[in-house]
Formats: sequence, C-alpha cells, structure tokens
Amino acid sequence: MAATAATASYKGAQYGAQELKAVYQKYWLTGLGIAVTLHLLIVGSYYLVGLLNEEEPPVMTVRIMKYSDLGPPPSINTANTPPPISVAAPSAKPTVGAPVPVPDAEVSAEQTMATQTEMSNQVAPVVDVDAGGPVEIEQDIRIDEDAPPADFVPVEKEPQAVKKVEPKYPELAMRAGLEGKVWVKIWVDKEGKPKQVVILKSDAEIFNEPAVEAAKQWVFTPAYMNNGPVAVWVSIPFRFKLADRK
Repeated sequence: MAATAATASYKGAQYGAQELKAVYQKYWLTGLGIAVTLHLLIVGSYYLVGLLNEEEPPVMTVRIMKYSDLGPPPSINTANTPPPISVAAPSAKPTVGAPVPVPDAEVSAEQTMATQTEMSNQVAPVVDVDAGGPVEIEQDIRIDEDAPPADFVPVEKEPQAVKKVEPKYPELAMRAGLEGKVWVKIWVDKEGKPKQVVILKSDAEIFNEPAVEAAKQWVFTPAYMNNGPVAVWVSIPFRFKLADRK
C-alpha cells in the first residue's frame, strides 16, 4: 500500500511539471510581447517630443503681385494738365536808353567789373509785385533715395538668405532659465545687405538686442522687380531655447 501511494505521488508530480512547462511557454510569449510594446512606446515618445520641439525655420514674408493686379497705366490723353496761367502785359513798353559817355575824371581807377562766376554766385532779392514786399526763398526740395521702402513692395523675385547668424544667448537669461521668441523686420537694400532692423514682437525684452545684432549680420540676395533690384522688408523670427530642455 505504501509503495502504491508513493508511485501515485510521483506520477502526480510528473503530471504537474508538464502543465507548468506548457503554461511557462504561454506566459513567456505574453511577457515578451508586453516588453517589446513598452519599449516601442518609450522610443516613439522620445522621437515624437523631439519632432514637436524642433526649431522652426526663419519665415520671410514677401507678397508677390502680378502685373494684372496693378491695372492699366493712366492714359496720356486724359492726363490732368494744369490750367494755363494768364500773365498781364505791361501797360507801357520799357524804353531803351541811349548810352552816354562818362568823362574820365568821374571814372574811379579802383573800380573793377565782376566776373561771370562772381555774378552767378550772387542771389538777387525777389520782390512780390502784388504785395509790394520781399518774398522768402525756399530751399530746393531733395528727394531722399535712402528712405526706407513701403511695408509692401511688389517683387518678381524674393530675397534669399545666403548668410545666417544665430543670436547670442544672454548670460542672465541662461542663468534664469528664460526662453522666448523675437520677431524682427529687416530692411534689405538693393545690394541684399541689412540697412535697418525693427522689432515687431518680443516675448522678453532681454532677447531684443541679441536678435537685432544677429539680424544685422545676415546677407540676402536682392529682390528684383522689372529686371532691377529693389529694397524690401523681410520678417524673420529668432527663437531662444535652452539646449538642455526638450
């Protein structure tokens, strides 16, 4: 009887081991699948955060207008011409006097005649005949060719950046952990060089000066209109972000 019980106990142990082997194979595959899934989720999340925090490229806003949007040029025949000004003729014709010789005794030896150059440098007084008084002489109006362009200038070819300079991160902002973005507007002249930089929008005033200094060092290809270079405004954003932050 004792031998029979021992044999049954041994057979039961053998039977339980086979079941454990079958269950082990099942749960091993399940655990492997869960581990692979978690690994893929962690790696995918890392790259997804990197794509979301990727720095945006500089944006240049230049509006292009077609020739059809400009409309037809004004007609020469219908141009506004100023009305003719009628000038009253003098009541009496001026008389021309006959030359009279002057005696030699009345002629001064020190008197000299002015040259043409000296006479051209003299400014004759202007008298208003109607008012009977002097008239102020206004200076000639000069057109400043170095004036900044309009906010919108139609171009056929947009300016392209050929040299980009990243702004220097302020030391105080780096210590304080400050981040931000600055939008600047650059006046690009006919040679493609920055002539003036204006702040459009800024998240923090501490980043304004580094953004302006960096924008002044950019170089562009000039914009073209009617086969000639023109000056335009170009908008560029500068982003200040700490490298150790994701």
